[in-house]
Amino acid sequence: MSEKYIIGIDEGSQSAKITIFDTKGNIVCEDKEPLRPYDLPKPGYVEHPDDDWWDAICAASKKCMTKFEGDMKDIVGIGLCTIRCCRAYLKEDGSLAQPALSWMDIRVSQPYDHANPDVRWICASSGYITNRLTGEFKDTVANYEYGWPVDVDHWRWSEDPKSYEETGMPREMLFELVMPGDILGYVTKEAAERTGLPEGVPVVATSNDKAVEGLGTGCMGDTTACLSLGTYTTAMMEGKENLKGTSYAWPKFSCVPNKFLYDSNGIRRGMWTISWFREALGVSYVKMAKERGMSAEELLSEEAKNVPTGSDGLMTVLDWLAPVDARYKKGIMIGFDGRHTRGHIYRSLLEAVAMTMKKHVDDMSNEVGVTLEQMIVTGGGSNSDLFMQILADVFNMRTVRNEVNGAAGLGSAICAAVAAGIYEGFDEAVAGMVRIKDTFDPKPENVELYQKMLPVYLGITEHTDEVLKKTYEIFS
Repeated sequence: MSEKYIIGIDEGSQSAKITIFDTKGNIVCEDKEPLRPYDLPKPGYVEHPDDDWWDAICAASKKCMTKFEGDMKDIVGIGLCTIRCCRAYLKEDGSLAQPALSWMDIRVSQPYDHANPDVRWICASSGYITNRLTGEFKDTVANYEYGWPVDVDHWRWSEDPKSYEETGMPREMLFELVMPGDILGYVTKEAAERTGLPEGVPVVATSNDKAVEGLGTGCMGDTTACLSLGTYTTAMMEGKENLKGTSYAWPKFSCVPNKFLYDSNGIRRGMWTISWFREALGVSYVKMAKERGMSAEELLSEEAKNVPTGSDGLMTVLDWLAPVDARYKKGIMIGFDGRHTRGHIYRSLLEAVAMTMKKHVDDMSNEVGVTLEQMIVTGGGSNSDLFMQILADVFNMRTVRNEVNGAAGLGSAICAAVAAGIYEGFDEAVAGMVRIKDTFDPKPENVELYQKMLPVYLGITEHTDEVLKKTYEIFS
């Protein structure tokens, strides 16, 4: 019997990634295509230019498929995962009526304004890509939270007329919803020509990107959480119900039908800030790293390894993107003196992510009433041994990373594998396709320093907010 293959599509804030897996979760081949810079037509508006979502998937798919050496007939399913909390406005035929909105756009948290007569459909990013791939006006219910008229308890569109009035979205403008693991449709001839994907292969629904990532890490049980190092950095853990009235543990749809995940508060533009710093160093630094056979991030990590724990007192507050309800907030670096180098700044950024998420994870686990023992770390940042050790020391907890770092792509493939009947259910698929690669245990001397440092760090904004409110009046 020939080997079967599954494709995982993972389109995030910065790139579209296409990965082909075998049935054991091993990567056969992969490729990606960066998304273009956002258009920022006015304060608070963050739009994707032209048809960037679809164009990136087409380019990444074509590159990936040229590497595939197996038989196209043995590809049995495609799992589709896209970034959550985005919004697309479509014409009758499914093409874009206006630019798609990033999750960072203030309009995704506001009722829809019926100002464009060309708009026939309103959908999440996953719905738009589903339509481009299959021609179907269907989407996963599990990517519809926060600002949509959805009944989260029952995994369906709401039956309350008020929810449609409050969101400005009539039911007739919304797609048909299906559950994670259900088939959305089949790759059309036109989509096959654009992407290189095999025509007629089923496209399978997943969930919101963070839940798919959680599934792909194997984040299950009461004592394990998953830290997702993305543009929006957050943590999640398995949940048993749709909690109400919480402040720190936000229930969301799981990638497993009729189950939930709890999401922590997070960092807007979390790992994006690392990219920002790399770009700020300029092309000469990237060139220097390349000459040494490294990426810029790898060279920065090498420099940061020589920096003491705590970065000699340099601390960073990661408000590079202010929340909607506190537009005055800005990023802060405080504590500079003559000892500080490029490596100090880089380590300070990593420590800021770790300490900020330590607070958010503690708040989440305390509200739910569980004690965590292990943190699975996913995302590009988990490739850094330095960062993994910082996380273990700040959290005072074992941190692990898996063999497959692209957890959202693997989570998508798991959904497709279940739909194709390769595995009988999600638990069996996770057991068969997810494996831990490396483990990092906390170092007591570092834990002690971070425990002293953390309350000081968390109190910085109590003193700086008043200054930033005044500068906001000048520079907003």
